[in-house]
Amino acid sequence: MKPFFLLCGAPHNRKGAASLMALVRDGGLDPFSGALFVFRSKRADRIRIVWWDGTGICLYAKILEENGFCWPAQSATRIRLDHAQLMALLAGMDWKRIRPAQVRRPLSTG
Repeated sequence: MKPFFLLCGAPHNRKGAASLMALVRDGGLDPFSGALFVFRSKRADRIRIVWWDGTGICLYAKILEENGFCWPAQSATRIRLDHAQLMALLAGMDWKRIRPAQVRRPLSTG
């Protein structure tokens, strides 16, 4: 599964997909890795997710009607999320409360 990254600091909300991918690159990450990169607006009610799907740049946007998206302190530059945390974020929940289960790797099969 490809990773998901919150990129902290609010870019101007008029930036398009290519400009957001340039911010990913400028932040030291590979924009063409297939990872999803999540940006939040200054008002905290909008997020945009950009990623490379192998054929082009994809852009997803969501606006919350009430409240805002839970976001880390501005001191962080990027945070890696797991799938459950991303789904909680998209639902407007506090994704920081989601803890993935610790699963041990099996020693054998059968």
